Amino acid sequence: MAKKGHLLIVDDEANTLASLARAFRLAGHEATVCDQAAKAIELVKAQNFDLILSDVVMPGKGGLALLEDLKAMGVATPVVVMSGQGDIETAVRATRLGALDFLEKPISTEKLLLTVENALKLQRLESENRQLRQRLGKHEIVWKGVAMQRVMAQVERVAASETRVCILGETGTGKELVARTIHEQSARNAGPFITLNCAAVPAELIESELFGHEKGSFTGAAARHVGKFEQADHGTIFLDEIGDMPLAMQAKLLRVLEEGEVERIGGDKPVTVNARAVVATHRDLETRVREQKFRQDLFHRIYVFPLRLPPLRDRGEDIPALVQHFAAQVVAQNGWKSITFQEDAIAALQSYVWPGNVRELRNMVERLMLLASNNQVDLATVEMALPKPGGAAASAGLSSGLSAGALAERVDAFERQVILAELKRSHSNVSSAAKALGLERSHFYKKAEQLGIDLRAIRREQEP
Repeated sequence: MAKKGHLLIVDDEANTLASLARAFRLAGHEATVCDQAAKAIELVKAQNFDLILSDVVMPGKGGLALLEDLKAMGVATPVVVMSGQGDIETAVRATRLGALDFLEKPISTEKLLLTVENALKLQRLESENRQLRQRLGKHEIVWKGVAMQRVMAQVERVAASETRVCILGETGTGKELVARTIHEQSARNAGPFITLNCAAVPAELIESELFGHEKGSFTGAAARHVGKFEQADHGTIFLDEIGDMPLAMQAKLLRVLEEGEVERIGGDKPVTVNARAVVATHRDLETRVREQKFRQDLFHRIYVFPLRLPPLRDRGEDIPALVQHFAAQVVAQNGWKSITFQEDAIAALQSYVWPGNVRELRNMVERLMLLASNNQVDLATVEMALPKPGGAAASAGLSSGLSAGALAERVDAFERQVILAELKRSHSNVSSAAKALGLERSHFYKKAEQLGIDLRAIRREQEP
């Protein structure tokens, strides 16, 4: 059965509103009604609608003016306009303003319901196509060994529920991939999967990113912005690196998780949202709670089902399959001929400790394929590309007595070396380096700042 929608009906005739609302509710839709364009604007600001139906001729502001206002606000909700005084000029103008369809009154209930069903179906198909294009070939979890077998069994179990999941693991272990898999295996898979890296957004902007803002609510707010929670309505919101969220923001997030409502900055009404929250962090949240850097009440809200991902050094049996998978991706992206990895090359990759985990392996596979000769990666090529013993990156290797602080220092040293090497390879082009490392541009800047890398100085050195 097709998923039903939440409809907003705008018409100045009370009988029309009553009859349309009844017809839509009998068909399984949720219907909200109002008799003025101004009231419709307020409702759109406060709630999420799947479709808006509006009469053209109404006292005060008419349906075409309403269309113009919605367009100016950046509202993407499809609009169907209705009129008892239908003419070609009005229909053309409505279409140019962005109306999905123009219906002439009187409209049969059967025709109206069919128009609504088709509009909702088109909207969902477009959304699914966007998500499929984003996912295609990029979001597959590859595993063979026992360590990930246990994880995937837990993923399958928890995905079927509405339980909040906290994914734990080192940087680069694939936490977002697991969160996406939970979403795709859940009953919410027809809805959106929205992500936010809490460590990549400046503290002063994170509230706007999560909850949205109204036009003029602060300096620079030139238009209304719908936040991540509203975007994730009826789907899943993934909050990565939640351990780095500012304390003040943690209190506001807790309220949203408890009440299922968000308030846009500058808004005067709460907006109901229905989004499943999945969070992730590389930090020890229990330690941060003891250090009063993370709220205990929020910890108990999100730490319902902890899911710990093993580092790549504990997944050696998965490396051959991962190498094959990444090699196929690189070949497809670049239009290359197939490049094979010799057995001793794979063995060398399995013996390395991979402080950057799966993300580092992905980048190493691409680097090795660029260095390959005769369409083969051999042991000599791997030995040349891997960090040398005693170097800063190699020193990130683990020993049985390595402390958490020492590990963090060594991982930082390795990440610094990788970023500097990628910047050199891309001739200090930040966008290219960020893309090659699989990072958002904002996250790349933040990571460089954390590691003490002066991007401006590096760019100056490259200038003639």
